[in-house]
Amino acid sequence: MNSYRENRPLLLAGAGGLVYDKKNMGNIYVGVADMYYEIVPMDRGHIPQIVELEKACFSMPWTENMLDDALYDSQASFIVAEDGEGGVLGYAGLHAILDEGYIDNIAVEEAARRHGVASALLDVFCRFAQVNLAFLTLEVRASNQAAIALYEKHGFVQAGLRKGYYQHPREDAIIMTREFGDGTENTEQG
Repeated sequence: MNSYRENRPLLLAGAGGLVYDKKNMGNIYVGVADMYYEIVPMDRGHIPQIVELEKACFSMPWTENMLDDALYDSQASFIVAEDGEGGVLGYAGLHAILDEGYIDNIAVEEAARRHGVASALLDVFCRFAQVNLAFLTLEVRASNQAAIALYEKHGFVQAGLRKGYYQHPREDAIIMTREFGDGTENTEQG
């Protein structure tokens, strides 16, 4: 079994806000959170809970086999917001090929929404991308205004539209992208 749990958490969060592990992240970020969780690499033990989260959040959820394959994909990074008892509050997946990053999914348990979990997961990938990638891109349902606002808050801009991309219900996807360059964010918006 491939387990990354021996590593220290990528992020600690609590009632006082978010505090990045200085050794792993290099910076401290303070936000608002009123629940405790850690951002950790996904391991095999998280997959059954993530499968249920996928079913609750998406009309075409990832399967257990798909998530298991992601554990062994050298181009993938999947992270989990885990509560103190090992429960999955949310998760996110990223595929990076050369200097391009594609955010596969960000999903958060309904009871954990509006507590900064999705923002913390996305921020981990944005910090990684700032140092390692030229850009991050993703698709989001055109009707998902909460997710669009989250992505805009993190510097993503609309880059295109995929007509009829989503099924059940059929809906367009907005393509959103955030560009980076030479380890610093590209400040040109255009």
